This record gives sequence, structure tokens and C-alpha cells, in this order.
Amino acid sequence: MPEKFDLVKQYLCEMEIPIVSEDQAAELVVVDDEDNGIKNLVIDCEEPILVLEQIIMKVPHDQGNLFKRLLQMNRDLVHGAFVLDENAELVLFRDTLQLENLDRNELEASIHALGLALAEYSSELLDYAKK
Repeated sequence: MPEKFDLVKQYLCEMEIPIVSEDQAAELVVVDDEDNGIKNLVIDCEEPILVLEQIIMKVPHDQGNLFKRLLQMNRDLVHGAFVLDENAELVLFRDTLQLENLDRNELEASIHALGLALAEYSSELLDYAKK
């Protein structure tokens, strides 16, 4: 499905979100939008979905109520969610979109949702990361 991958890249170009690396064979790009706190956001075409994923932080040794708090934060996110990786070592932001009918507004909304989540919760997440 290279045409969908090319469409995703076209949307990113139109949004002026720079692609910092690309794997054409895996249909995956990494983007930065540092003005919105987005660094190394992985955008991966995995038929039938588009996966957006960014590492937020390592899970601290002293987790306290971090997991409960992440669930509470998720309630207020417009798109996507804070999730743990399979080993529960990393907190990530993750969103998925349907590739079949993907449009620019939908992709832009998901990326902006990450920026909004970081703006809203970055200081709180940094406090957890220091533990």
C-alpha cells in the first residue's frame, strides 16, 4: 500500500511537519514538531491502520500512583492515549487511525492532540520521571 504511505508523507509536508527519518520498506516515518513538544514521533503504516507513537518517558522506579494518573489523563485526551510498552518500562503516547479513509484533518488532529497532551501534562509527567 505505498500510495497510502505517500499520502501520509504528503499530508505531513502540507502541515510543514518535518520528516527526520524514513524507512520506505517498512512504510514508517519519524517526525519532529518541536514547537509543540513532539520529538521522534513514529508514524507507521500498518495496514489497515496508521499507528502514531512517541516515547514520553521511562517508567520511574518509584511509580507511586503514576498508572492511575495516566488513566485519569487519558480521559481528557482528545485523540490517542498514554500507554505502556509491552515490558511496562516506557510511557508512550499512542494513537491509531484507519488508513482506508484517512484525511489530512484526521492526521493533523491526532498530532495536535499529542502536542496538547504534552502542553497540559508535561510538568506533571516530569515530576514522575524524577522519582
